Amino acid sequence: MNLIEPSIYRNQAAVAAIVAASTRGRSIGAILVDSGRLSAEQAERILSLQKEHGQRFGDVAVELGLLDEDDIRFALASQFDYPYLQAGDDSLSDELVAAYQPFSPVVEQLRALRSQLMLRWFDAEAERKALAIVSPGSGEGRSFVAANLAIVFSQLGERTLLIDADLRRPRQHQLFKLCNHAGLSEMLVGRNGAETVVRVPSLLGLSLLPAGAVPPNPQELLGRPAFAERLQSLGRDFDVVIIDTPAASECADAQTIAVRAGAALMLARKNRSSLPDVAQLASGFQQAGTALVGSVLNDA
Repeated sequence: MNLIEPSIYRNQAAVAAIVAASTRGRSIGAILVDSGRLSAEQAERILSLQKEHGQRFGDVAVELGLLDEDDIRFALASQFDYPYLQAGDDSLSDELVAAYQPFSPVVEQLRALRSQLMLRWFDAEAERKALAIVSPGSGEGRSFVAANLAIVFSQLGERTLLIDADLRRPRQHQLFKLCNHAGLSEMLVGRNGAETVVRVPSLLGLSLLPAGAVPPNPQELLGRPAFAERLQSLGRDFDVVIIDTPAASECADAQTIAVRAGAALMLARKNRSSLPDVAQLASGFQQAGTALVGSVLNDA
């Protein structure tokens, strides 16, 4: 990936504060013992050698072969309130690399993208909170980027909402392994309210509004004033709202969603996306007055 250009939420914040308080100030050794990565006897041995040689706890543990770099990163992440999942935890899809491999090159690029978006678009005072992730065709990585971008925003401490507005072939509930019995489609016809938003249990600060049942009239639902009203209402409770969309070449949903959000991030995929299609989509956003805040070349 190359970068080119309500009460429930208050409770969520309270839980995050409790978790942070439980790790703040604790030593790396205590965190590793409590997590089962190190025994108490091993920790005492490391501490003894640490005092004798004046080295850091982690360096001594690695030299002794009792820990590896992943263990140290896990402990540091716990100390600095930076949540991520351990390898082998199947609570989320492996595609969510920001949750499982937060120190990998692709996630560093996602953080760079996050920084650019913070500078170019997101501004709570100006009420610029929503961003649609768009691309011309299928298989270009919209769901992957939307999900992982939402995760890195939540890891920054932003109250983040990920909306699956692909009412044709939704994927976000599959990536986060959450049910899709009710979601955006039910919300837009007035059958459900804010309770449809689900907090992602393993990632504090991140919530998901799944697509819900696939309706027979997605374009009409998204074109109704109710969608814009819901975005505005949800924006009062979140700092960042990331919206996944369908392929723009297959239907007009993405353009409608981007207009309602106010801005779009364009994706293209190496050896897959058509340059004329990308140019046509960008031109359409310009004509509609939608801000195209940047573009991402996937698999570069």
